[in-house]
Amino acid sequence: MAQPIQHTVFTYAEYLAREHETDLKHEWLEGQVFAMAGGTPEHARLIAEVSYAVRGALDPKRCRVFAAELKIRVQASGLATYPDVAVVCGPLELDPVDPNAVVNPTVLVEVLSRSTEAYDRGEKWSHYRRIPSLQAYLLVDQLRPRVEMFERVGDGFMHRMAEAGQVLVVPTVGALEIDGLYPPDVTR
Repeated sequence: MAQPIQHTVFTYAEYLAREHETDLKHEWLEGQVFAMAGGTPEHARLIAEVSYAVRGALDPKRCRVFAAELKIRVQASGLATYPDVAVVCGPLELDPVDPNAVVNPTVLVEVLSRSTEAYDRGEKWSHYRRIPSLQAYLLVDQLRPRVEMFERVGDGFMHRMAEAGQVLVVPTVGALEIDGLYPPDVTR
């Protein structure tokens, strides 16, 4: 997670005003505002590949894929963030305080980077798992062809992983071929 913007505490209304004024993406949690850093070319490529693969695997009449511009609000904890890819099945449910934030994602995807991996696996995941509609959380490795998935099973989540040459079946999405996300030289 990036360092917070220097200010004592931002209300959610101040955070929304700041985002509107700057057109930059920020994460908000408990009064702290964190600037979202830009990614590497490989990070951006993987986001595009995952979005494309997910879009091709799901039923577009039932579910939609959103890029990193979609803000997700975790109502149970207040976190407002921009996952790399989000899938929403059924009608969008908007946060009552923030009409630009969706509260009912079905699948969330984060492409791991050295600077965000610990946060994506730890604190951010602790927030995401509190979203009642969430069926799967995917972590896409940037350095090797590997995708991890936390799939909702009953009251908890089961961990699965797929690597080069394997297929990962994602709830509500379908089969993702891992090799299809990475260039041929990475998967060999």
